[in-house]
Parts: sequence; C-alpha cells; structure tokens
Amino acid sequence: MRRVGVIGGGAWGTALAQVCARAGREVTLWARELEVVESINTRHENAVFLPGLPIEPLIRATGQLSDLADSDLVLAVPPAQHMRATLEAFAAHARPGLPILLCSKGVEQGSLKLMTKVLAETLPEAAPAVLSGPSFAGEVVRGLPTAVTLACREEGQAEELAEAIATPSFRPYFATDMIGAEAGGAVKNVLAIACGIVESRGLGRSAHAALITRGFSELTRLAVALGGEAETVAGLCGLGDLVLTCSSPQSRNMSVGLALGRGQTLEEALAGKLSVAEGIASAPAVRDLALKLGVETPICEAVAAILAGQVDVDDAIRDLLSRPLREEN
Repeated sequence: MRRVGVIGGGAWGTALAQVCARAGREVTLWARELEVVESINTRHENAVFLPGLPIEPLIRATGQLSDLADSDLVLAVPPAQHMRATLEAFAAHARPGLPILLCSKGVEQGSLKLMTKVLAETLPEAAPAVLSGPSFAGEVVRGLPTAVTLACREEGQAEELAEAIATPSFRPYFATDMIGAEAGGAVKNVLAIACGIVESRGLGRSAHAALITRGFSELTRLAVALGGEAETVAGLCGLGDLVLTCSSPQSRNMSVGLALGRGQTLEEALAGKLSVAEGIASAPAVRDLALKLGVETPICEAVAAILAGQVDVDDAIRDLLSRPLREEN
C-alpha cells in the first residue's frame, strides 16, 4: 500500500494524511476548499483548519478526485452527512476491491444508516474498513501518542491496513467488528454535547462522571442492537473516544454543549466555526434510530430535543433527574 489517498481536507483528514506520510506512504489529499489545496501545496500547512501546524512537505493536495484513482488505499474523511455524495462523486475513479477506510463518525439523517451501509450502497465493490478512537487532530499532527481502533471484516486485512498507517506515535489496534467501531464513534459525539452542558452549568464532576457512565450504557445498548459487540465499544472506539471527547473543550461537540449550557442559541454556538461538530447532525438520527430499534437512550433524546428547540436546557436536566429509579444493568 504505497499510495494513499485521503478524501477530505478538514482538520481530521489533514491529520490522517500526516500520519500516512510519516508511515512512509505517498499521500494525495483531496480537499473541496481551494484555499486548503493552495495552503498545503505552497506553505505545507492547512491554514484554514489547522493554522500554525506544519505538515509533511511530501503531502500533495488536489481539488480533483480523479487524482486519487491510482491509490492503493483511500481514507474517506468528509463529514458524515456528506459521505454519500462524496463517495458517489469518487465512484467513477475507484477500482474494484479498493480498500476504503471510513474515518468519519455519524449516523446519516433520513436513512439512519452508518457509514459502512452508505459505502456499500455507493461503492459496493470496495473493501470497507473503519477507523475510530480517541484522537484530537491537532495532537495527531504534532505527533503526540494516539491509539485507535481499525476494524474490517477479516482480521488479516485489518492487520495489513494497521501496519500500513502505523507510526511510533499512532497505534491502530485491529478488530473485525465494524458496526461496534462505527456505533461508538457516532453516539459519543451526541453525548459530548450533553457533557458540555453539564460542565458549563456547573453541575459538578460527579454529574459529569455519571453522565459519561450512563451515556456509555446508551452507546452500548445501541451498538448491540445494531449487531455490534459490547466488547468492541468497551475499547478505544467506544469508551476511549467517549472519555476524550467528553472531557476537553478541544472537542468540537463538547464546545457546542458548553455554549448551549451558557445560554447561547445553537446559531450563536456555531458562529465563526469552520469545523463540523458531527453530534449536531447525528443527534436526531441517533434518537430516531434508537426509537426504531426499541433502544432506550434518554440522554441522546434530550440532546436532540435541545438542539431542535423542543425543550430548554433546564427542563431537559430536570426531566433526566426525575426519571424513575431502576437497576443499573
């Protein structure tokens, strides 16, 4: 896997391009924004999404998806709600059997499908894989230690893909449960918004810990109902990612929750932000998917209702705290 293509020139796509270049791969990064392409090719920096952080000079940026046609491996990193359209545009340039590593976390609105289902419908002959885990783009670009889950159907292929992108500071642990890896990454973004609200409302570390724990129960129930394994989401792609994104304002999703908890509207919380907080779009989709599967997810439902303006923050907190007492498991 000498040639790697990365679809998506945001912060995470750029960080993964950096990882692949450090792993010794020839990297071509596709970006929709022409200013990102120009910045990477001329200044070796993504001045739009990761200003001030140098990236490997061997990374080549392009605005043409056809430039990724000769890739041995493609990392798909557009926002989850744009994954389908982006893969449809790339389909004409993808050879049969091309490994496509899905690196975006979310549930598609409307269809309520995970990204592997979207890939199967747009590029049915591709070899799917999922990358998910606790990782901030800026830290990955700087080469700070990071560990993630890399899942695909066959353990041998997962190991091959992991070895292709691993570096001394970026450690992919391989798995075969793609559904579990996807579900963990999608639901944790919604829960991070809730944790931001708890933080900015000053509800305390005990409430924060309780929310993460009960949120993890929701995440696990939904992953298992989808066909994933509880053991998978107890690892990096579920619990690990949840702890990270619910514990730092660096998290785009938690920062949205912090703003909402301070009394800002969603529009005010998003003002001036270029990067996508996936939890905003995933919240109603996660809620609807849970209802469809008969899975109880009160925290995710509360977040979706707050984002839709159906309930205010105080009422949502009051409703959660007044739920009937029950067994923990």
